[in-house]
Amino acid sequence: MKNIITKTCILTASCVLFVSCKKFDEINRNPLAASADQVQVEYFINSSIIGAQMDPHIAERIFVLYWEVAGHTSFNGTGLSAGNYNDGWSSDYYGGSYMSGWLNAANSGIQVAQEKIAAGTSKSYTNNLLQVARIWRAYLMSELTDLFGPIPINGFQGVNPDFASVKDVYYFMLAELKDASSKLDLAVTNPDEVKKHDPAYAYNYDKWKRYANSLRLRLAMRLSEVDAAKAKAEFEAAASDILLTATDHTFQIAEKSGWDALTGEMTREWNGHFMTATLNTLYAGLGGIKSQDQLAASYHSYIKPANYLGLKFDQHFPTSTNFPTAGYWLDGLPYSIDPRAYKTYIIPGDFSNPNFNTYPSWDNNAETTTRNLLDASNNVVKAIDAKFSWNAYPGGDWGAKGAKNQVRLYEGTIPRLSHQFRASGNKRIFFAPWETYFLLAEAAEKGWTVPMTGKAAYEEGIKASFEYWGVSSFVGTYLSSTDYNLAGTSVSWDHTTEPGATHTMDYIDGYTNASGSVTVNYPKNDLYKNGAVRNDKLTKIITQKFIAQVPWVPLEAWNDQRRLGLPFFENVMVENPLPNLPALNSGNYMTSNIKFFPQRVRYPSGLKNSNANGYTQAVGFLGGPDEVLTPLWWAKH
Repeated sequence: MKNIITKTCILTASCVLFVSCKKFDEINRNPLAASADQVQVEYFINSSIIGAQMDPHIAERIFVLYWEVAGHTSFNGTGLSAGNYNDGWSSDYYGGSYMSGWLNAANSGIQVAQEKIAAGTSKSYTNNLLQVARIWRAYLMSELTDLFGPIPINGFQGVNPDFASVKDVYYFMLAELKDASSKLDLAVTNPDEVKKHDPAYAYNYDKWKRYANSLRLRLAMRLSEVDAAKAKAEFEAAASDILLTATDHTFQIAEKSGWDALTGEMTREWNGHFMTATLNTLYAGLGGIKSQDQLAASYHSYIKPANYLGLKFDQHFPTSTNFPTAGYWLDGLPYSIDPRAYKTYIIPGDFSNPNFNTYPSWDNNAETTTRNLLDASNNVVKAIDAKFSWNAYPGGDWGAKGAKNQVRLYEGTIPRLSHQFRASGNKRIFFAPWETYFLLAEAAEKGWTVPMTGKAAYEEGIKASFEYWGVSSFVGTYLSSTDYNLAGTSVSWDHTTEPGATHTMDYIDGYTNASGSVTVNYPKNDLYKNGAVRNDKLTKIITQKFIAQVPWVPLEAWNDQRRLGLPFFENVMVENPLPNLPALNSGNYMTSNIKFFPQRVRYPSGLKNSNANGYTQAVGFLGGPDEVLTPLWWAKH
């Protein structure tokens, strides 16, 4: 047991840098006891999984302000999407009782299991617990490396560890998942006392094996643009085994109210969780399902015609972005929209909706729908009632126009996340069946050997997502739709006709009430096929995958955009130069460029002092400076 504690403290101090042996002792004092016989593997696994669900402190910083913002699943005006980061947040996550503690517990579980097996004191299920701990450790490592880049693989060396390249980390994780999955004995059963220490699957090893194989699909696909042969071999091998394909296979952790690791990630009342411009571009018109068929009759008078753009307020809504409806305010509800949109986000002023979110509870901002547009002397130019409207806008620097605009970034005027995700009464999803299906669809599109056709996998992914949201009644019409969304993408697998570069829409001048029409660009996504393609099958797959992952898996949304340049992410506003996105300027904002989007987060500043050699190795493996805009190895699309 002394050996276990010693090596764990070495791992904690070196692999994830900041936590101390005292911290480890605090974690393990109770129920983990002093003798090896009393220390149980399942305690370590339980501690690691529950911890990684994220308490409100670290969830707000990493899940919300890093992953959601970089992944364009939640709006933040000047955060990571504008190239900004926070060293304190990164340090908290990398060290302390967070990622270091989670990896600490996973690695300790592995070592305890190995020593019990070697000593002949293991239970019938100990070997399976060992494999579960290895599978879970692979997930944790993927989360860490996808944020920072190069990380240590092995901390059990007695000294500060060497850092490994992202390629080596990925090869290690894939090998671990392959080996651990193959060594799970599905015939083993567990006592109830053991089952209760697995908050995800209650030690159903069939489900753990499925999760391991689907996680291997995810990680293998990450390499597809830079190491295609390895990606293909790993993916095909995993796809030939059982996968996470059913609702009850979902890897998810139940939330609870309070302030601990099981509290929901999106519960902090001061976070607006506004719908993003990216989501609005993808939702609007997608699938051809009319709003009047989704909403009760009382909403119908607010629904606008199909080709209506909105009120033009170009003196208050800037246009220095490639967001297709920049400068306009939709004074009503869209004619048609993806049916998941109204379930995920609440319509402003929809107070009768049982999932209407009133945060923050200390004011009435969420219930206030009327806000003003001002002139330079702060006189009211126009009062806008946002009740039953549907709008979203890019972040960035809005300049003088933003200073005169009281409508943007206000809880009562913009669709915000449904209350069901903000009250700690849900289950956080780490991996759901729709992701497996969309990964299989992408593999099939690449010509890899998988158990389904691309079309079948794509449609099963959509069906799984629709089932989750309770909108399966629309799925037949949705799957056959050839209507384009604002990005120029349709749903139907067989409909790959490109929409053309532009389309004409009607508008009303918000200042004069004069009617007009305007040519609107379908955005040109230079990151994917030089912007020439908007409606091919891969674009459809990633569009659907992105929508399905909201709000639970924002890191994967960011990963796909870094890997493929899909789905289309609009540029942030650049009314004034953005110091941390120097390549984006007033002359090129209508284009897309990898230098316009965050690629990673800088290492915590303490790493240079705690492991100077490791930090030097890490930066060397990055192939560029330790900066937000340095792409990871697999992201160089």
